[in-house]
Amino acid sequence: MTYLNTLQRTSRDARLYLLTSVLFGFAIFGGIYTTLFNLYLLRLGYDAVFAGMVNGTGQFAFGLSAVLFGLLGRWLSTRRLLIAGLGLITVGFGLIPLAEFVPVAPEAWIIATHIVAQLGIGLYFVNGGPFLMQVTSPVERNHVYAMSIATWPLSGFAGSLIGGLLPQFVAGPLGMALSEPAPYRYPLWLATLLMLPAIVAMQFAREIQPERGDVTAGQGSTAPLWIIGGVALAVLLRVVGEGVVRTFFNIYLDVDLRLSTVQIGLLMGVAQLLAVPASMVMPPLAGRWGNGLTYLLGTWAMMPSLLLIALIPHWTTAGLGYLGLFACIGLARPAIVAYQMDIVAPEWRTLMAGATTAAVGLGWAIASLGGGYLAIDAGYGTLFTTGAVLTGLSAAVFWVAFRPTPPGGGRPDWFNLKD
Repeated sequence: MTYLNTLQRTSRDARLYLLTSVLFGFAIFGGIYTTLFNLYLLRLGYDAVFAGMVNGTGQFAFGLSAVLFGLLGRWLSTRRLLIAGLGLITVGFGLIPLAEFVPVAPEAWIIATHIVAQLGIGLYFVNGGPFLMQVTSPVERNHVYAMSIATWPLSGFAGSLIGGLLPQFVAGPLGMALSEPAPYRYPLWLATLLMLPAIVAMQFAREIQPERGDVTAGQGSTAPLWIIGGVALAVLLRVVGEGVVRTFFNIYLDVDLRLSTVQIGLLMGVAQLLAVPASMVMPPLAGRWGNGLTYLLGTWAMMPSLLLIALIPHWTTAGLGYLGLFACIGLARPAIVAYQMDIVAPEWRTLMAGATTAAVGLGWAIASLGGGYLAIDAGYGTLFTTGAVLTGLSAAVFWVAFRPTPPGGGRPDWFNLKD
């Protein structure tokens, strides 16, 4: 009921952004494209190393460009930058499956178009948090952040299920086997087309001028680089741990555990669904513990989930670990978005978002580029164990750098969540 009331009283612009989040999660981030893209590359004859290279180069470009996108947010409206990002997502992901018809260097085509798509995701990620900061009030802000994060796994759940089923539906009429690329190509194009309504939705949002010079007392006009850098480092380390699973989990299920595409889509979809209640729980937890402690708890809790995937090579334990990981991500992500927006002056919010988005991109790049070789040379167990260790290091860095405390100070009351 709290979320329904929040949705009713929040601004039309925030609701339009939430619609784009639904479409983005269903089609791209966790949905159809996430479920099928690596499997499509395998059907084209590539291996985990190439899949890691494609994902890694895209994430590397995503990371390097994010700070620039954050700086652009000081001069251009976040609405326009969101529209530009959604446009690049549509173009880049729509062009990738044309690689089958490129006569020369299809590998270069895949990498280049994936970079274009990741630049679009960078623009979308960097400007989403500051846009919501502009169009919400402090009263509903944490709830809106939680809803925006929760819509990705919720819609991603539906997208994963549908994505897992689509190759079979396509293969029958085409008279093709699921070992061929065509049954995967058309669902990828369908996912791309679903981003067009997101672009239209943001066209109806208000134009809001960038925030410049609105500096809160005591923060000065100089960018708080040590704060931005500390958050970015903690996020980077955590995302490497998360990234090895996001990039290679479906390959692990397909190659090592021999699951079907339907089973893979179902498992990945259910895991994302579990992240929804975790995201919704974030505001009351943050109200009691603060955003910083809530993020720290979610990050620490990722470690046992990663170790469960790493140490027991069976689909049931892999599934349980994946479920737990996404629940923790659902708790941690909205907490860190709210935390990083609160600890800097308004004029530095897009730079903060750019730096942390850069950390996300570089973390995923490290996970993807190095993870493919590590998986081939040492096995997926070693890969996922490495992710668990780096996640724990991330939590330690965040604790040492910020020592978060509950609102009003004092020690956290971990069990009493009543107001």
